Amino acid sequence: MSKSLQNKILFSQVVVLLQNARQQVLRTVNATMTYTYFEIGRMIIEEEQNGKERAEYGKQILKGLSADLTKEFGKGFSMRNLEQIRKFYKTYSNSSSLSTILYNQIPQSLTAEFNNAYFELFRSYFKLTWTHYTFLLRIDNEEERRFYEIESEKCNWSVRELKRQYDSALYTRLALSRDKEGILKLSTAGQLIEKPKDLIKDPYILEFLGLPELHQYSESDLEEEIINKLESFLLELGHGFTFVARQDRITFDDKHFRIDLVFYNRVLRCFVLIDLKIGELKHQDLGQMQMYVNYYDREKRLEGENKTIGIVLCQNKSDLVVEYTLPENNEQIFASKYKTVLPSKEDLIKLIS
Repeated sequence: MSKSLQNKILFSQVVVLLQNARQQVLRTVNATMTYTYFEIGRMIIEEEQNGKERAEYGKQILKGLSADLTKEFGKGFSMRNLEQIRKFYKTYSNSSSLSTILYNQIPQSLTAEFNNAYFELFRSYFKLTWTHYTFLLRIDNEEERRFYEIESEKCNWSVRELKRQYDSALYTRLALSRDKEGILKLSTAGQLIEKPKDLIKDPYILEFLGLPELHQYSESDLEEEIINKLESFLLELGHGFTFVARQDRITFDDKHFRIDLVFYNRVLRCFVLIDLKIGELKHQDLGQMQMYVNYYDREKRLEGENKTIGIVLCQNKSDLVVEYTLPENNEQIFASKYKTVLPSKEDLIKLIS
């Protein structure tokens, strides 16, 4: 091995070590900040309870504490921030998922050194940044809030992506297609992908493409914008997707066909084919997708891989056309609407129901 190659290997190993160390420091800093704010919130609540939770008494506490802390530490302890800290403790100390871990282990006073065992328990639950939690506090429903917590940690969402997923009502889109047991799983384990149908959303929200809802654009325009914003599209697709190809050509005799987008899902270990359609879905679109799926199953699928999934994305569809075009035991071909502007949660419910 040449000395130059040895130096490159050493450099790459040191880079990985330093990057891991920085991530570990960042996680510790975030956990320490969150822990500290949780404890400050507890102290505020306990002091208020001494005053029998009188609203005016609580305001006086926050006002005085804000002035004293700002004088001592500078910015970051405004009345609004202290109200957020108080709400953080009150919300999460009553959380059923957290109480099983921490409720009976909350220390009675803040000491100079953290209780290591307690801190590790705390950090095992609170894995996001404080900015994530300030946004999550806006979600009143505990099951919905816990879902977004789990998905943020699992998918490494930034606060911006968390906000986008919440604004696109991801939880609502997934929950409305599940029974009570399925909804419970969303709030305890996030989105689980165990069968092909678990991958499918209806509708898909593609507002990040920047295409107005009523604008005249072609299927190639839509595809081009998806490729240009592939990272955002992969996030909207969900867990485990990797991009394989666009306009993948298949040939039968002298006839050529092109599949708009080809992905592979690492969770289900199968190809996922996507065809883009402008306007109303036709039964021929589903038949064409069936042909693509059959081709991939017979020519591309490797031993040990699962059957190919096909998704036709369309602006509108008739559920009856889908139902009677596809076989009753269908687990491979799906049709979903897409929206290029962000609908309200109420409009989404109408779209799904």
